[in-house]
Amino acid sequence: MGDNDAVTTTTHGPARAVKADPQLMGAHDEAREALVSTVSEVEVGEHLGAVAEDERVVTHFFAAVDPGYVGWRWAVTITRASRQKTVTLNEVVLLPGDAAVRAPEWVPWKDRVGPGDLGPGDLVPVTVDDVRLVPGYLVGDADLDPASAREQREVVRELGLGRDVVLSVEGRDEAAERWYDGPHGPDDPIAQEAPGRCGSCGFLLRLAGPLTFQFGVCANASSPSDGHAVSFDHGCGAHSDVREEPSQHQPAAATPFHDTITVDTWGDAELDLL
Repeated sequence: MGDNDAVTTTTHGPARAVKADPQLMGAHDEAREALVSTVSEVEVGEHLGAVAEDERVVTHFFAAVDPGYVGWRWAVTITRASRQKTVTLNEVVLLPGDAAVRAPEWVPWKDRVGPGDLGPGDLVPVTVDDVRLVPGYLVGDADLDPASAREQREVVRELGLGRDVVLSVEGRDEAAERWYDGPHGPDDPIAQEAPGRCGSCGFLLRLAGPLTFQFGVCANASSPSDGHAVSFDHGCGAHSDVREEPSQHQPAAATPFHDTITVDTWGDAELDLL
């Protein structure tokens, strides 16, 4: 943008065209002076243009030359009263441009924490409305308010009915999808080259319940999936059908003998050692 380029924008709310104020659009010197009075002059670069924000409200942009803010720009918003020529500073902010280096989008901690992040003493609490869990005496979904769920948990504990909450249908399906799409599912490179599938492996321990026909636990210490839930169509090179065949040609053992014919020759160095 040039210094005098007029840009027409629309305001929030009912869409309407905003007419750029010629006096404010050309007041880039006043905007720069206001910016320099707010921040150090060495942080202000060239003028990058202006945008009409509203009636008699214009924002001028200046390059930020601080090495820590590459691609960022100073936004100086100015205004003037109706029928007045005096320019008034509204605000000064530092905004990222298209090429600015910015922090990644914030992710809630409960979505950030992975299985490998949990150490001794660390706690990962679940919410009272976690859809993966239902009361222990129910199968499937439960539409319970927090107060009712709390009362039912107390009853379960008092009567000794077992776990107060168990995996719901949503939680089970979520786990099955995660396992199937993970490194112990059929799409892993090691499974693509496997001589057999886990469903036919003697080291597979079947899971109980609804997942018994799709998943099991590997019990082969030689497998990279040992101790993990694997899908029946996963596989690796440690399949139970891979066996070592005994060799039919055993090498003959050499018979030791005592040489009574050859005469050993001793040199001076050897005799010195005696």
